[in-house]
Amino acid sequence: MKCVLNDVLFVYIGRTKKVAAERMVPIRGLQDVVDARKVREEVSNKPTVPALGGEQGLNRYLAEIKKFPVLTAEQEYMLAKRYREHEDPDAAAQLVTSHLRLVAKIAMGYRGYGLPVSDLISEGNVGLMQGVKKFEPDRGFRLATYAMWWIKASMQEFILRSWSLVKMGTTAAQKKLFFNLRRMKKQLEAYDDTDLSPEEVSKIATDLGVPEQEVVNMNRRMMMGGDGSLNTPMRNSEEGSGEWQDWLTDDRPLQDTIVADAEEADLRREMLVEAMESLNDREKHILTERRLKDNPQTLEELSQVYDVSRERIRQIEVRAFEKLQKAMQRIAGERLMPAAA
Repeated sequence: MKCVLNDVLFVYIGRTKKVAAERMVPIRGLQDVVDARKVREEVSNKPTVPALGGEQGLNRYLAEIKKFPVLTAEQEYMLAKRYREHEDPDAAAQLVTSHLRLVAKIAMGYRGYGLPVSDLISEGNVGLMQGVKKFEPDRGFRLATYAMWWIKASMQEFILRSWSLVKMGTTAAQKKLFFNLRRMKKQLEAYDDTDLSPEEVSKIATDLGVPEQEVVNMNRRMMMGGDGSLNTPMRNSEEGSGEWQDWLTDDRPLQDTIVADAEEADLRREMLVEAMESLNDREKHILTERRLKDNPQTLEELSQVYDVSRERIRQIEVRAFEKLQKAMQRIAGERLMPAAA
């Protein structure tokens, strides 16, 4: 990824080279030769913003940005005034390049979220330029103090967008929880790969001003370490190599088993309804209340309904159940005989 500042600084660097070319030709005398030589040395020695080519070029980038001088308070104020009043791109470029080290330092603090540092620096550079654009030097504070919040905001938005495909941190409280949970867990000496205790959850929720359930949910999401691909290669010395999805199992029954069970249940229900027709109304009612209800009635309750003894109700129930069994066997034989034939 090329550094996002290259486009911003192109005018600044290009203008310097253009001035150098104008001053080098034509050369008419000894003084012109001296002036042209000074300009060539100035251009050749002037540091340029290096391309931020991924993690491989990170060390080179960090070394190159150290060549940009740190501005004094007076220099920073004058450059900021020039940019704010005249929109001078040279002044803006110097303000930006002198604070590239600040962006890199802040980016190092967000390395624990699994994102490339080069991407964090690029996003931070965007925030830095926003800070330079809105900086008001007359308020009396330094650019680093003001731009730091723009840099952090830009990096944090990038982390929230990139850390997970599932949107998270939609409110200010959730963002605060996301970026402070690890620090607070470290202070409480809580384990990173386990759920928090109720006391720890209560402490974090109180300090950050968020509901306890949000603390629990955010901790569980962060324990997973963001999104993971099912095609991640895995190696096992005994079973060979493969992908993560090869080790995933579905404990639910197969679709053909579900369909077969549903068809069998429907068949049994139809046979039961047909077999119940072999019973008279009293037998059907007693058997239904005693055997087919989730909350069956007692013998005492049914004896009061029919004004008979409890023993008589029990006998009717037993006889009705036997008749129902014989009817079910007969119906099953009639339905299965054609299929067997």
